[in-house]
Amino acid sequence: MENKKTVGITGASGALGKELTKLFRHKGYKVIGFTHSNTDLEVNNQSPNEWIKWECGKESKLKKHLKRIDILILNHGIYNLSRESSNYENSIEINALSKFKFLNLFEEIARKNESFSKKEVWINTSEAEILPALNPSYEISKSLIGQLVSFKKNLLEKDFKKKLIIKKIVLGPFKSELNPIGIMSPEFVSRKIYDLANSKSYLIIISPNPLTYLLFHLKEFFNFLYCQIIYNYKS
Repeated sequence: MENKKTVGITGASGALGKELTKLFRHKGYKVIGFTHSNTDLEVNNQSPNEWIKWECGKESKLKKHLKRIDILILNHGIYNLSRESSNYENSIEINALSKFKFLNLFEEIARKNESFSKKEVWINTSEAEILPALNPSYEISKSLIGQLVSFKKNLLEKDFKKKLIIKKIVLGPFKSELNPIGIMSPEFVSRKIYDLANSKSYLIIISPNPLTYLLFHLKEFFNFLYCQIIYNYKS
């Protein structure tokens, strides 16, 4: 990745979002932070260069801001243990459907992009996509966004893959307000994300659980084969 690009980070006011922001600012990038926070957010050397407030369900209003972004990191989410049906709806809307709307908007922008520079989108899905997280609503929402991202990536036209790079970020438990007993520090996770994203790999896996690496590579391989069957059937 080249310096001086513009990075957009959703969930920028959370633990991981803050560390990613500091890291990218240190590396010379301009950072636009997207947040749901209703409080006035400072702009300093460790914060985003610019804050954008937004609401789930109104992602389309962000299109003009997304056009300025070279690398979009979809990092927002909730973790709620409530058994209420409304919690399942909110988890699916915020953790899955909102990210998918961002992804579709960014894809549309990339298709119309006349510049030779590539657009990149990194989506934080979590290992809860296929492993237990002791929270059914969280697991369901992460499984949904994980599947959506896999199919989106595998079903892109070959020529368009040169214009839009999709990366899936699979994280194990890290310490944050949502998970105060997380094993990994958000600073460690942010550094690993940055380093691994420089590779050509679609999967960015950071977890202390060795099963995560095995299971996710198998899952993505079978998703790839399934999508190839669809392609061949259509042709």
